[in-house]
Amino acid sequence: MKILLKAFRNGLGALIALISRLIPVKKVKRDTDAQAVADTKAQTIELYQFFACPFCIIIRRVIRRLNINIVTRNAQTRGGMYREEMMKETGKVQVPCLKITENGKVTWMFESADIKAYLEKEFG
Repeated sequence: MKILLKAFRNGLGALIALISRLIPVKKVKRDTDAQAVADTKAQTIELYQFFACPFCIIIRRVIRRLNINIVTRNAQTRGGMYREEMMKETGKVQVPCLKITENGKVTWMFESADIKAYLEKEFG
């Protein structure tokens, strides 16, 4: 029963992710210099996520709309490198999670509303 529930949840999540990808977003347009600044800033940010998590899908849509290139890390695989890193650094596995590295200091941000607000403030 547990396996069927997990398969259903993953299948539904994959369907939501596919639909999200098919529905276009209106991307932020920047001039070349402003886009270069955004791209440079985005290099300090990583999104730890599960592919089919609805909250992660929302954050990926925000990232697409804001027209920024943020590296995504698959934290779903048990025993996987990124999941283990998140657990070691934060004491929990919770997605979506933004890892922000600024001036040698690492900040981990949870909660999709907080992540969205941060991204809007920095790149919107």
